[in-house]
Amino acid sequence: MKQVGVGSKSKKKFKAATNSKHGHPVAPNSLERNFKVNQADIVYAGDITYIPTDEGWFYLAVLIDQH
Repeated sequence: MKQVGVGSKSKKKFKAATNSKHGHPVAPNSLERNFKVNQADIVYAGDITYIPTDEGWFYLAVLIDQH
């Protein structure tokens, strides 16, 4: 018979997935934080996140035209 009760779930320690200390070239910052544009299909912003669910990981990716 399975026991039911109160327990704890420990959180895993954060591990950075990006290595910023490398000798590879970095792309230029052509926007200089100016996200205001006058026409579509010029500037896009995007991000991805991982959401844990009871059935496994859910991957959410978003790409937005800044116009």
